[in-house]
Amino acid sequence: MWAPKFPRRTFLKATAVTAAAVGAGDILSFGDWLRKADAAPVTKIPSLCETCSAACGMWVHVKNGRIWKVTGQKDHSQSRGQLCARGHAGIAMAYHKDRITHPMKRIGDNDFVPISWDQAYSEIAAKLQTVLKEHGPEKVFFSHNPRPTNSFYWPRLMAAVGSATIQSHHSICSTARDVAYKWTTGGMATADLGKTKYIVFLGRNYVEGLSPSSAAGMAAAYAKGTTIIVVDPRHSNACLFASEWVPIRPGTDLALLLAVANILITENLYDKEFVAEWCVGFDEFKKGMAAYTPEWASAVTDIPADTIRAIARGLGNNRPASCIEQGYKAPNGCNYANGTQMFRMVACVNALLGNYGQDGGMKFGNAPRLGSLDAKQYPAPPKPKAARCDGVGIKGEYPLCQASQGIVHMMPQRALEGKAKAGFLYRINVARNAPDPALLVKGYKALDLFVVCDVKWSESAMCAHYILPECSPAEREDLPAVVGAAVTMRTAAIDIVHSETKPLPEIVAGLAAHLGLEKYFAFSREDVAAAMVKPLGVTLDDLRAKGTVKVKAPAAKPLSFATQSKKIELYCQAFADNGFPPVPVWEPPYSAAAGKDSFVLIHGKQGFLSHTTSISDPYLCAIAKRYGLERLWINAAKAKKLGIRDGDLVEVASPQAKRRVRVKVTERIHPDAAYIPAGYGRFAPFLKTGVGYGISANDFVPARVEPISGHAMMMEVVVTVRKAGE
Repeated sequence: MWAPKFPRRTFLKATAVTAAAVGAGDILSFGDWLRKADAAPVTKIPSLCETCSAACGMWVHVKNGRIWKVTGQKDHSQSRGQLCARGHAGIAMAYHKDRITHPMKRIGDNDFVPISWDQAYSEIAAKLQTVLKEHGPEKVFFSHNPRPTNSFYWPRLMAAVGSATIQSHHSICSTARDVAYKWTTGGMATADLGKTKYIVFLGRNYVEGLSPSSAAGMAAAYAKGTTIIVVDPRHSNACLFASEWVPIRPGTDLALLLAVANILITENLYDKEFVAEWCVGFDEFKKGMAAYTPEWASAVTDIPADTIRAIARGLGNNRPASCIEQGYKAPNGCNYANGTQMFRMVACVNALLGNYGQDGGMKFGNAPRLGSLDAKQYPAPPKPKAARCDGVGIKGEYPLCQASQGIVHMMPQRALEGKAKAGFLYRINVARNAPDPALLVKGYKALDLFVVCDVKWSESAMCAHYILPECSPAEREDLPAVVGAAVTMRTAAIDIVHSETKPLPEIVAGLAAHLGLEKYFAFSREDVAAAMVKPLGVTLDDLRAKGTVKVKAPAAKPLSFATQSKKIELYCQAFADNGFPPVPVWEPPYSAAAGKDSFVLIHGKQGFLSHTTSISDPYLCAIAKRYGLERLWINAAKAKKLGIRDGDLVEVASPQAKRRVRVKVTERIHPDAAYIPAGYGRFAPFLKTGVGYGISANDFVPARVEPISGHAMMMEVVVTVRKAGE
């Protein structure tokens, strides 16, 4: 049984020193610029950050027509007056040297020429019409990272051409979680962190993952004495606020949860009344959990049996103000073969605790609802009748995956198989953010038509036949969005820097006109935005002045579950009907075996990077390089056996790839795991910053699709690590 050998006090001291060094550095200093600037007035304009999905509210301070600085909006529930390094650096996207400044047409491998918008629209429309005529709309797809504006405009255009294949980034992020919750509880409830007494985080890193409010919430819970258990192969910075770090063998969280359920049931620590009223299939579930003892789980997870019992009893004795946090990508959102069943178990254990709808437990959101365009005045295109080309919702393929998410990383393979012929990507870089980039590039280039709409160059854009350049976030006004009990909107802070870039509504409307579909876009962006906020009693002028406007929260709804049975499905009939275990069972990860020189390769975020676009930011890249933050982490004892010292250049290899990187030798990671921070390893030749720096875990992982939810199994790989040159 492995246990870490570093004192918590030493880690806290080292972390504090590093934080102080980053904070005191001059990487983000505007001192020279300020000394040269004249005494022009500063205007504050509300906007939203675009560097991660949290979309924190910010104020853009403009001086002399240029962005001077940014600060957080206090009324925005994600930022609460604060912004992380990504938000401060990312606002400079408007002036980035990797901007796409004109519509581009690929005329050879990595060879593009600028063209006019009219030529781009005309040629794209003609090629799309050819695909529709020869192959039908079932071979056309659209992939994006959902935001309010693109979630309205692009799907409307796809519906107009008859395509039903709309895909989000979730199959390389959180699809396993979302599919599991859909069929178990009918939707995702979130942890009531502010009122819980005992909470377990499974690989979730609030401190580095998403928003300032998440980190602040975790810190506040720790300060008031909440017991916080962080189960993770790596001692992440979230452990700063943990009562206990529980290191676990990668990919075995499902075994831990099976044993926790076993203890809750056998020791009568579960909520019998809640289970009787709100759950179906308890008898089958109880029978299924009988074999999963703490001793069994200990052998699988490398967690002592007594620790497993302590976690189960901590949850049971503090119910209903106890919970297992809902999770996100880590540890199994798109990472392991057993990910969907792991998240089913998270939902089931919370059900045993009877914590749904309870203070300190798991609560479903009840956000204000935005309005929509008058369908009589602005008719929407008919709902597409064509089959999806990713198999989602189709019996025998991926019947349980959500149509709103799809399987984005599958499309290059479908293109090679002739099952997809035309694709559109918006602000998503699948070719770098999903496994097996060589296959992804090959597949995208095999399409008859591939169009990318983005602000900056990317690996995916390099595959496109046509690139449509959007103006940066600071240069445009987008559609409103609900955040908590408030509505928020990005407004244009500066004039468009590159005259040949356009906001998305203009891009989609222009393409629709060339396709003869302008009747479905006979409105302005302002018309859409005004219709959205009208039911909330908010005006667009309010949003342009304040950025975020609080609104009356809807009345609390009675507890309910939007499943087939209208209850929590401990036994899931839909799983049984489609050949999947209806009660979660132990499924080992593909990558369970790690030898003396091999490791399960895991990855995760750093607090100043979001996916791959961040490392191409010059300020954030400078931070990474100054502190050597691209390094591969391996355990100190295992490194010693391999003759590897901290800072050595090592070769990391799998059957898929070989790469070299510097190593960080530490006690802060389980011996079976090697950790590489996400977001590195850019290879698009047109990028000027961050190219070739660090490595990406995706290079080592084969392209696979998990059969239940369709996620990418991005940590299912074993790598060897050797000192370079040996």
